[in-house]
Amino acid sequence: MGASTAVPLLFLPPALLLFTLFVALPMGEAAWYSFFNWNGYGAPTQFVGWRNFKILFETPAFHTALKNNLLVIVVSLAVQLPLALGMALLLADRLRGTTSFRLIFFLPYILAEIAAGLIWRFVYDGEYGFLAKIWNAFGATAPYVLAEPDMAMYAILVVVVWKYFGFHMILYIAGLQQISPSLYEAARIDGASSWQTFRRITLPLLGSTIRLSVFFSIIGSIQLFDIIMPLTKGGPSDSTQTMVTFLYSYGVTRMQIGFGSAVGVVLFLICVVFAFGYKRVLMRDD
Repeated sequence: MGASTAVPLLFLPPALLLFTLFVALPMGEAAWYSFFNWNGYGAPTQFVGWRNFKILFETPAFHTALKNNLLVIVVSLAVQLPLALGMALLLADRLRGTTSFRLIFFLPYILAEIAAGLIWRFVYDGEYGFLAKIWNAFGATAPYVLAEPDMAMYAILVVVVWKYFGFHMILYIAGLQQISPSLYEAARIDGASSWQTFRRITLPLLGSTIRLSVFFSIIGSIQLFDIIMPLTKGGPSDSTQTMVTFLYSYGVTRMQIGFGSAVGVVLFLICVVFAFGYKRVLMRDD
């Protein structure tokens, strides 16, 4: 047995064991429980077939959750990633002071999601928060943003962009620093404008990084949970539910484990189909 074969055989069993214990078995159990009306105590005995899935797709709050997840994806792709790329272009050069700005913009990502949510909950507070201070300075009464169904989700989107754009900025900076400066020098000698240089050199050579960033952004948007719970817990009136908060609110907290398992199965299938489809179509050469 050669060394090239021995090394994979040595490391494969532990990884396979961990994957089986913490991914395959839990998902198999969730798929099994989704066919039962079960509260989590004892063994599931009340078999209901596909009823949990039927109820799930007939629940208005789940439709809202799907729309909110889609909205987060759109805002992430249309606002968060372009903002991150713009900041990366400004801070990619190893100039004096750029490291400090990178740290400032990256700090929100390091901050725990629960802590970030609590901070922004105070900021949005219509009586004591920072937003209230601004409104009061102009002699107006501040709105309770997180208590308004029409405004709460947009307030959360601001937090999502603020929290995660620094991560994508660092990804883009790393990608930009891998591009040879000689290419930009040749473009300047040929008289290329800044826009032509960006379109003909930067974007194509940054393509794999952008595709990876888009992948992380969409998967993170689908799984959004920690930011929402300290802010609104999915309210008011289910207006800020996402698929994961819906699972927690309607499955775990209400002890409807069978129904929650059905939500988990749907969420898992969405993530798997997207991940494999995205990899096959857009990242097959990366």
